[in-house]
Amino acid sequence: MATATATAKAPQKRPGAPKKRSFRPRTLIYTAVAWLLAAVFLAPYLEMIVTALRPKDELRDRTYLPQDLDWVNFVDVWKESELGQNLQVTLLVAGGATLLVLLVSLPAAYYTARMRYRGRKLFLLLVLVTQMFQPTALLVGLYREFHQLDMLNSVWTLILTNAAFNLAFAVWILTAYISSIPPELEEAAMVDGTSRFGAMIKVTLPLALPGVVTAVIFTFITAWNEFVMGLTLTTEPDKQPLTVGINNFIGNYTVQWNYLFAASVVAIVPVIVLFAVIERHVVSGLTAGSVK
Repeated sequence: MATATATAKAPQKRPGAPKKRSFRPRTLIYTAVAWLLAAVFLAPYLEMIVTALRPKDELRDRTYLPQDLDWVNFVDVWKESELGQNLQVTLLVAGGATLLVLLVSLPAAYYTARMRYRGRKLFLLLVLVTQMFQPTALLVGLYREFHQLDMLNSVWTLILTNAAFNLAFAVWILTAYISSIPPELEEAAMVDGTSRFGAMIKVTLPLALPGVVTAVIFTFITAWNEFVMGLTLTTEPDKQPLTVGINNFIGNYTVQWNYLFAASVVAIVPVIVLFAVIERHVVSGLTAGSVK
């Protein structure tokens, strides 16, 4: 009887009451390691921002933080250099190369994923092999070709070269992702009267959006960071991409550190914004085709 009374008086948990979190030692260790790794990776970017805001007379100081923050470095680097033109060229090159890669890779990947034609495996193998070639190995041949075509110092030249070197990866990742989409969905749409092209646009393409986003972010960032082709195929300062324009702050005997880091901050902002906007699609796109 006493046991029954004690049981009846025992407090009962209310439904929906918040549960108390119990921190295990392993969780605390993982959290500390994660914060430590984040600090290690973010430290160079913090140093870049601090140096970009450091006045000229404090560039050689050993103190980590400057006494005064000088925003005039960003104004000077924009006015006294071709940074604005370089940024415009890079936006055109990265955007144009990404658009061209999508226009070519989407039909190629769709046909490769849906059709079982002779030489399909060989085609995919050749696509993968082209990723093994470094752009620098083809640099001399590309320079001579574009020189004969009188296409040096042209935005279209940089768009074509960047699109060519990123096309293989886009075809590969999109083929894997489209292959993971059941073809019965397209067949159902075609039974309702939709053409194959309409089924690809209305059914397959929306479902393949994570793979498309992965191809877009990979192509855009690779074209944005490209340096060797821009340095070789462009010689006029206002026709050079941003990576080459930033390199111009490094002289033979001196380095303009404040301008160099200020330009670097300007260069990474668009990429960070783009990645933050579409980051949630990237992980699912990178794992495309891994599980069927």
